[in-house]
Amino acid sequence: MAPPSGWLRSVFARVRGGSSTNPDLAAVFEKMPFGIVMIDDAKSGFRIAACNPAAAELLEDEAAAGRAVESFFERSAELVAALRENTDATPEPLTLPLKANPQRSIAIHPVRIDGGNPHVLHLTDVTEQVRLETQFAQSQKMQAVGQLAGGIAHDFNNLLTAMIGFCDLLLQRFQPGEQVFADVMQIKQNANRGARLVRQLLAFSRRQTLQPRVLAVSDVLAELTSMLKRLVGDDIDLSLIHGRDLGAVLVDQGQLEQVIINLVVNARDAMDAGGRLEIETFDFIRGTEPLAGRDMMPPGNYVAIRVSDTGVGIEDENLERIFDPFFTTKEVGSGTGLGLATVYGIIKQTGGFVFAESAGTGAGARFIIYLPCHEGEAATTPVIEASRAATDLTGGGTVLLVEDEDPVRLFGARALRSKGYKVVEAHNGEVALELLRDENFDLLITDMIMPNVNGAAVIAAARKSRPELPVICISGHTEESMAKEMDNFADLRFLAKPFSLQDLAGMVKDAIADGDRPAGPTD
Repeated sequence: MAPPSGWLRSVFARVRGGSSTNPDLAAVFEKMPFGIVMIDDAKSGFRIAACNPAAAELLEDEAAAGRAVESFFERSAELVAALRENTDATPEPLTLPLKANPQRSIAIHPVRIDGGNPHVLHLTDVTEQVRLETQFAQSQKMQAVGQLAGGIAHDFNNLLTAMIGFCDLLLQRFQPGEQVFADVMQIKQNANRGARLVRQLLAFSRRQTLQPRVLAVSDVLAELTSMLKRLVGDDIDLSLIHGRDLGAVLVDQGQLEQVIINLVVNARDAMDAGGRLEIETFDFIRGTEPLAGRDMMPPGNYVAIRVSDTGVGIEDENLERIFDPFFTTKEVGSGTGLGLATVYGIIKQTGGFVFAESAGTGAGARFIIYLPCHEGEAATTPVIEASRAATDLTGGGTVLLVEDEDPVRLFGARALRSKGYKVVEAHNGEVALELLRDENFDLLITDMIMPNVNGAAVIAAARKSRPELPVICISGHTEESMAKEMDNFADLRFLAKPFSLQDLAGMVKDAIADGDRPAGPTD
């Protein structure tokens, strides 16, 4: 590092308006806690004339003097353009990655002496700030995409309910051996595939129904071992390493199993020629100290699950998008791009965190899940959700069906009439309130999301006169997202869209059987 020269002291003197022979300026320059770089004019190629120890540390080069300042940074053209600007105004600061260490971000504040050259550069390390800003932007993007996915899922559930429902009505008119029966079954099967994709979207948007309970992660993995071995095949060496004395977690076991399966399938697909897949569990205590890539994870006790493979790895530019829905590096037609997005959504809805790591192409990948340790008893909310298996779905009673989506209401009404029920239809909440004042019903079926008068208002009006009236709530959203509207009422049944004729008829029969006897004759 070049010592401060008389020229440097002269520059400081001009900046402060003092004498150029003040010896304290050199000491101040040396002891500044932030980086200061003095560079010559453009004719010299913006070479560093002198820099203090703090700047040398930031540039990671003790012999920085004499080198062109732009040679230390990525996107160096931006720095050169800023230095060449012929203006008296203070240039805007630049944030550039260091060429020797691209993970390190340096904020550069150019200052001109007397409105021209030579230049003074003020350098600060903003690596942590940039990392936090990037993580915050990523979380905001994922939240926005999740909201969009949830809205799309709701609309598709209404469409799929009508498609599946009318297929069921058609299937009642034909025998299994007929060609028409097979054609309708094809339509229904593809509609069910669409329903599975919608469930994955709901998982990503964190709007699916969870049934959490306290359990041990090691027990879940032990139950999955046989299935996982079948999934990976003989070419991949699968090993499970269980930590000792792990804390308990509060999760939905089925959803956690889905997460593990998705990660294992993803690892398998990354190892076409075979390899090694390792699943490890361990306790993890997150303190207050900085932890690379984990800054958004609060301090606390966690149970960690690490899934490591020796596959093709993940390129740096793909790591930032790896959990985005519909993002995939597989060939067209080989994947939906929702597997890892589903993992992300389930873990976030559970209150945990998931991170992806890879050293690059050919270096394998690691996915680490952190689930908060649970203390205390699991909170459970008893909700009647599924109907009993019934071979005879016929019944009797008067049903008020409230649904603002015409195709869904038309299917529901025809389905129930075909099973022997009298069905009164209401295409919105206002009509339903009028009907409730004028007639008695054995069962209320209502959509929860409707304009003006929603399902909760309809239920409140019905229960005011008949507190024991059985109610089935239907919605394209999940039961969990409807919890706020449903918590004020007891003994509600929930039927998520899309549902089939059998789902609807079975739940209706159960609801009426568990409630009062029919109030009047049926059609």
